[in-house]
Amino acid sequence: MAYRLHFGEADLLRCRFAVSPLWETQEAVRTLARPERHGYQLPWLRRIRQATAGLDLTPLWLLMPQRGHTPDCLGPPPIGPSATFEEEIAAVRAADPVAARADIAQSLACTPGASDSPAGRAMLADPARAVREMAALLERAWRALVEPDWPRLRALLEADVAFHSRRLAEVGLEGLLGELNPRLAWSGDGRTLTIDRPGEHERTLGGQGLVLMPSVFCWPEVVSGFDPPWQPTVAYPARGIGGLWTRAAERTPESLARLLGRGRADVLCGLDEPASTSALAHGLGLAPSTVSEHLSVLRGSGLVVSRRYGHQVLYERTPLGIALSTAL
Repeated sequence: MAYRLHFGEADLLRCRFAVSPLWETQEAVRTLARPERHGYQLPWLRRIRQATAGLDLTPLWLLMPQRGHTPDCLGPPPIGPSATFEEEIAAVRAADPVAARADIAQSLACTPGASDSPAGRAMLADPARAVREMAALLERAWRALVEPDWPRLRALLEADVAFHSRRLAEVGLEGLLGELNPRLAWSGDGRTLTIDRPGEHERTLGGQGLVLMPSVFCWPEVVSGFDPPWQPTVAYPARGIGGLWTRAAERTPESLARLLGRGRADVLCGLDEPASTSALAHGLGLAPSTVSEHLSVLRGSGLVVSRRYGHQVLYERTPLGIALSTAL
């Protein structure tokens, strides 16, 4: 059993990366439904316990079966490489009610009794209202669960994109897809991507190409199976999530802090993955101006370099910075 995506010549030229705050929100909601399966997120789960106290996610969970279809209309593939949550939730609210009803019915059918439950019947009877209510609930979930940590999450996701973009240039698409996750593999004909997942799904990309989307909250799954008219997409666990919720200051060697000063040492050790000034400030609990000053000194010393990614400037350690932060 597997999912298979069939490429044509045009598709090989139209593969791209994207980051989606709406997708992370949906997967955060799913994580709360089954927290025992998400060991990496335990610090986050403990921290947001109070934020979830007044948030009833039951209607969304009804449309998130353990195995089967989640409505694409509530979590469409990203509309751009750096779309905002507001742009993405607007696309959800604009869903066609007729298509949404079929989407919701397919999802409810995956959970025994869901279609005949009061909530399920209400969704099927008035899909336009169901979409409005689900969009409003997703927006509340975004505000409570994801938005407070979005600078840190976005930095990790963009660092993953930057890393794998370099690997794409070094090893090509075939090599890259094999590295993204062990569940992804090319077939012998070199035109079919096989995804090791329960169930069967076939899709010919038909010139649309493929969106590769790193995700913090989908771990340990690789997610695909989007049907037309949605853009073919593969969501995969991002690099570096194991240390995502650990403060950099907790990993800074005392000898390095004595050499550079505590603040600069914390900033250098916080760059396990490329990050922006705001993401580092959020993770370290420092003012952005303070982090900016430390980064300027570290860059002038040859320990970090900066480069632009979209609207942001990302910083990463140089080989000298890596050696210094890991040797002491």
